[in-house]
Amino acid sequence: MLKKTALGLAMFLLLGASAEACTVIVVTKGASEDGSMMVSHSNDGYAGEVNLAYVPAKDHPAGSMRPVYASAAALGAMPAYNTYDQPNLVAPERSEDYDFPGRPRTRAIGYIPEVEHTYAYMDADYGIVNEHGLMMGECTDMSAHLPEAPFKEGGGIFYASELSRVALERCRTAREAVELMGALIDEYGLWGSGETLAVADREEAWVFEMQMSPTGKGGFWIAEKIPDGDFFIETSQFRIRGIREGDPDQIFNPKLPQMLKEAGWAAYDGEGRVDWVKSLQSQEFYHPYYSKRRIWRGMNLVAPSKNLPSRVGEWDEKTYPFSIRPDRKLNVEDIARIHRDYYQGTEFDKSKSPLAGMYGSPYHYEAEIGERSILSSSTSYTHIAQVNDALPSPVVWMSMNTPYENPFVPFAVSEVPEEYRALRDTYDSTKMYWTSNEVMALTQGYFNIMSPMVRNAVERSEANSVRLVNASAGLLKEQFAEALCDNALKIFEDWKELSGQLLKKFNAAAGIKYERRPESNTPKGY
Repeated sequence: MLKKTALGLAMFLLLGASAEACTVIVVTKGASEDGSMMVSHSNDGYAGEVNLAYVPAKDHPAGSMRPVYASAAALGAMPAYNTYDQPNLVAPERSEDYDFPGRPRTRAIGYIPEVEHTYAYMDADYGIVNEHGLMMGECTDMSAHLPEAPFKEGGGIFYASELSRVALERCRTAREAVELMGALIDEYGLWGSGETLAVADREEAWVFEMQMSPTGKGGFWIAEKIPDGDFFIETSQFRIRGIREGDPDQIFNPKLPQMLKEAGWAAYDGEGRVDWVKSLQSQEFYHPYYSKRRIWRGMNLVAPSKNLPSRVGEWDEKTYPFSIRPDRKLNVEDIARIHRDYYQGTEFDKSKSPLAGMYGSPYHYEAEIGERSILSSSTSYTHIAQVNDALPSPVVWMSMNTPYENPFVPFAVSEVPEEYRALRDTYDSTKMYWTSNEVMALTQGYFNIMSPMVRNAVERSEANSVRLVNASAGLLKEQFAEALCDNALKIFEDWKELSGQLLKKFNAAAGIKYERRPESNTPKGY
């Protein structure tokens, strides 16, 4: 156990101290109530981007080159490339939403040939969804081989963030995106960390996993299709197992098994196939249940009838299936509830653990060197991308900061109101990010007292947004985008009012009382 913990700490330092590694969820078309495909991603780590950005469709001159940028989401700040936590990207040529006057422009780490036309898409730390309904979600994964494949100047130029963006710019389907990203890795190489991208369109969903090569050239990658009708969750640990040559539900570089053998990493499953998880040594971060208990919880919430065990043996055991058929069809509200989960009602309830905060808070402010829940104190944003044929546009349901205290606000693939664009190092009361911070800070400090008010506000807000989205059939895309922007601005006003209500409840501590007086050890008469 000590050896595994030391390895986890080493990976923690390697990946950047702010990284907690994310949770990504896919609900396939056949598993949803209304035939939607949904991809969600909690961006866990204080250094993450806080904004939803719109990148418009563009035409490009023949022979032009596309810059590929570094990202602080990979290994932390990289001053040589003007790459910092905030802003995540300064690149006004890409979008007005990446124009930050007075901030140094991000320097390219490399270039690739540009295409004639690129599609519009929504972006944050990683690409989210494009105008054609191609969706992405990300999580960083453990690999004990990471120290053998460090970032090298002149080596690979792609990290998962730019891979996702290039795919959204150029592809309409998930299969096209998987094939393009694999080809980019093969030609230009990877750097950063072990990564997963959930990739989905209106019909198909894939899990794309990648790892750098110790040579600094190319990289290891594999993708597996999620069966329609299934629910999938990944939590900081690779999920694809045996490499199955000739299987149409897997896509990978045909040389992958041999490449792993040549690196000295190849490990095998009981059927003699190269096992991806074992080969990459995709162990747990920090603790035996940092990842796997989140897998159990997500699957148990949607399919309790399967009675999956909450405890496992070693990190590489096949305790949980790749994906699971939910007991009932799921909707956006169900996915939001999963992202707010801290094992309520179970023996693992984070609000009752030794690291729990005051007033029944489930948030742990000590470094999370232990098992963790899907809900995290350092989430910078959570998105749920939703696509179906009835919607005038793909929708991004975006929750700023931690999702327990903040509603998922729907946006079309279109411009985002200025009120929803902010910088973490510049306080501005006219921004939703800072208003949501005020609500979050009061709630997390006095959880049992404040959370009922906040929970009711979140439920009302999301119910109104769901009704608005469900009533959108027949609207033009522009009308839909405008209606969602108006809704987002109303939510901002509602959250400013909620912040004031919480302050009034806190005022002079009138509403802040312990349920019972703590026992005192002070001698009588002292």
